[in-house]
Amino acid sequence: MPYKAISDIGEFGLIDRISKLVQPTLAGTPALVKGIGDDCAVYRLSETTMQVATTDLLAEQVHFDLLFSPLRHLGSKCISVNVSDICAMNALPSYAMVSLAVPSSFSVGMIEELYTGMSQAASEYGLAIAGGDTSYSRSGLVITVSMTGEVTAERITMRSGAQPGDLICVTGTLGGAAAGLKVLMREKHIMLEQISGNEPYSNSIIADLEEYRNAIRHQLLPAARIDIVKFFHERNIVPSAMIDVSDGIGSDLRHICASSDTGAIILESRIPVNPQAREIADELQEDVITWSIAGGEDYELLFTLPPESACSIEDRRDISVIGEITEKETGILLTDIYGMTINLSDLAGYDHFRR
Repeated sequence: MPYKAISDIGEFGLIDRISKLVQPTLAGTPALVKGIGDDCAVYRLSETTMQVATTDLLAEQVHFDLLFSPLRHLGSKCISVNVSDICAMNALPSYAMVSLAVPSSFSVGMIEELYTGMSQAASEYGLAIAGGDTSYSRSGLVITVSMTGEVTAERITMRSGAQPGDLICVTGTLGGAAAGLKVLMREKHIMLEQISGNEPYSNSIIADLEEYRNAIRHQLLPAARIDIVKFFHERNIVPSAMIDVSDGIGSDLRHICASSDTGAIILESRIPVNPQAREIADELQEDVITWSIAGGEDYELLFTLPPESACSIEDRRDISVIGEITEKETGILLTDIYGMTINLSDLAGYDHFRR
């Protein structure tokens, strides 16, 4: 077999290949409605009830940095990112299983702090932490969370239902998590440069992070939009397609379009940019729209609705209509504030394996 680096095909190319290899296993489980290719797998429990299931792995120095991620915050985030996947299916979470690979340098108190954050978040979302596994790690901390949820059959929402003419909507604001990470990374580099120069450590060199509180909170303590799912259920709203914003709306919108066999166009002027992200981008002389489209980790919900359903969300000020689903031939485009058209493929979101 000729050698091919994973970086040559990227994370999603790898997932496509894995999906083809496991496809034959699906035939023996007819109740499995959806396998690889959505935020969650979907299993039919009964004629009226669907179970959704997801799993996420977080590895130290890839997904988090313990130099600026308090363990209690990290525990909360581990739960929230999985609840976000459940929410993307228009479902509510039921229970989670948590597995850890822990370096020998960790203390009992550190693990208790991590689980305190998990327990607090789980209580807020109304789900149970029901078990898991523990192991030794020769490198950094590795956390895996698996979670299930439930939704009625008529409310289940996947990535594949968008139709030309549907409105493209997003909750909350975007770019805050990317801005928070930029600030934290800047302060980390300042601290490490000081230490590597054998200078006495001085807190005065590090910025007062209180002024960046909003953006840092978006990065370290994201909240899954379970409130939006409950709102949908109360109003009997069923989005035609939905995904959570983990890799950036550019990448996540492409997932919806690929699954739905459509194109899309969004308007820069309608993208709800996090106000503090805009301030930080100005300070760092970077582009806040790029952060909002490709920054990722906002964990908002990106969804589509038939235009006749627009009236059902117009009183929610935290939902923005940012564009429209089009025919596939249109491509996936962004119209900027000057009227120029940009191919969103040029603003790729996070990919674990791309160089």
